[in-house]
Amino acid sequence: MDLLPENQTGRTAVITGANSGLGRATAAALAAKGARVVLAVRNPRSGREVAGQLPGDVEVRQLDLAELASVRAFAAEFAEPIDLLINNAGIMIPPLSRTADGFESQFGTNHLGHFALTNLLLRQIRGRVVTVSSNGHRVGSIDFADLNWERRPYRATAAYGQSKLANLLFTAELQRRLAEAGSPVLATAAHPGVAATNLLKVETPVLSSIAKFGTRLIAQTPEQGARPTLYAALADIPGNSYAGPRGFLQNRGAPKLVGRSAKARDLETARRLWTVSEELTGVRFPLTVPA
Repeated sequence: MDLLPENQTGRTAVITGANSGLGRATAAALAAKGARVVLAVRNPRSGREVAGQLPGDVEVRQLDLAELASVRAFAAEFAEPIDLLINNAGIMIPPLSRTADGFESQFGTNHLGHFALTNLLLRQIRGRVVTVSSNGHRVGSIDFADLNWERRPYRATAAYGQSKLANLLFTAELQRRLAEAGSPVLATAAHPGVAATNLLKVETPVLSSIAKFGTRLIAQTPEQGARPTLYAALADIPGNSYAGPRGFLQNRGAPKLVGRSAKARDLETARRLWTVSEELTGVRFPLTVPA
């Protein structure tokens, strides 16, 4: 199944976390079709190694989503038009840690970093914003009283679910705001199912080995896992669409539009999360709504 039938020459795609896993597979697919691909990565050395292995016009720029100063610097230096912004980078169930700005690491990286990046680049985007979520959003909830796990006992899986739920609520509210502003830009989301990447971080070597073995038994390759992202980026679908694998439990298979939890469809929570995210990052929606 060729998800990229059209020539992508002349289009620019910015992909976060593109030096491994799903991001690298997404970058390779777009570059092979002629797109100019920007690998927005925390480690430029690793990014350059990957860029040297990919076809076409690929460049590397430093971006650390866990540091708002880095996000602002990346956006300030990026003056060119962007056809696709693919918010792919993420971390998954690490031990409790905090970003440079004091946010719980998963919420800060997976949601707030991408929230700030998208809004800072939005005036330059002319195509789509694709944000990679997860089936893990179904176990998440948005605890506005303690978004950064400062008072609750930390539960890494619940924190991951909160961040992935935030990705879908962000997409919904971004699309609402884009439409209200009369922008042609679309906001979509995707999840890969189960893919064999290095995203999973667990606390002990034994648990890590068990997790990796289980993943190998059921997982798709990164190239297969990237297909929903490419579908969300290029298929003829409406804004706020959510793409995932069509197989059993959405774990694997060709991409299609999929459902999301009731909490991910709560538009009032989406608006409230947006407001709180603006307050936490100091970054606001830059487009003007017509009178």
